[in-house]
Amino acid sequence: MGKIWDTIRGIQDKRRPFCTAIIAAAGHSRRMGGGNKLLMELAGEPVLLHTLRAVDQAALVDEIVVAAQEESLLEVADLCSRAGIQKSVRVIRGGESRTASVLAAAAEADPRAELLAVHDGARPLVRPEEIDDLIRQGLTTYAVAPAVPIADTVKVAGEDGKVLSTPDRSMLYGIRTPQVFQADLLRAALQSALDSGAEITDDCSAVERLGKEVYLTPGDPENIKITTPLDLVVAEAILERRGRN
Repeated sequence: MGKIWDTIRGIQDKRRPFCTAIIAAAGHSRRMGGGNKLLMELAGEPVLLHTLRAVDQAALVDEIVVAAQEESLLEVADLCSRAGIQKSVRVIRGGESRTASVLAAAAEADPRAELLAVHDGARPLVRPEEIDDLIRQGLTTYAVAPAVPIADTVKVAGEDGKVLSTPDRSMLYGIRTPQVFQADLLRAALQSALDSGAEITDDCSAVERLGKEVYLTPGDPENIKITTPLDLVVAEAILERRGRN
């Protein structure tokens, strides 16, 4: 019976699109106060190592491409080799912006890739099952991203600090990664954003510029981004609690 199920799973795997996971790891960590935050320790291991292992454990990811800072290429490549990653992984030089880095990584994806799952290297708490769920949703959409409702009241203010408006927070979401796209669409969207000089803060924004639909799905509140020293403290506490459960 086991062999029969293995055969069925093999047939299902052949039918699903090839998916390349892109890890954006070429940022400059300016808000961390110095040093490459991805190489800082979290629970005794570099932040990026946690991220790599989570992506590697996602069943629907076929390969991994990491876009890293030029000055950190060798260190990141060494980290990948020590991580015990089972999937094919390549480390490439990132660009001057996130858009350029992700586009460069997308160009290095396997030609068979129909889906691209773009994840922040600084989100080490992502769960493999969340990655797989988003890839499944990416099969039927142009673009999908995990989202968490905004809890705080948000104000729009001018340069002088005067409040201009208070948006209805029931319509506001914090967007996280991984974001999953049809591969050709994402490449076209990122190239268009670069050519026009558009400043975008996430990859969904590039797709939105082309007038394509982007869908949101409930995200994991624990999938935080390491941006400041406080985030490392919070992430450490989350990992400790997970270890107790």
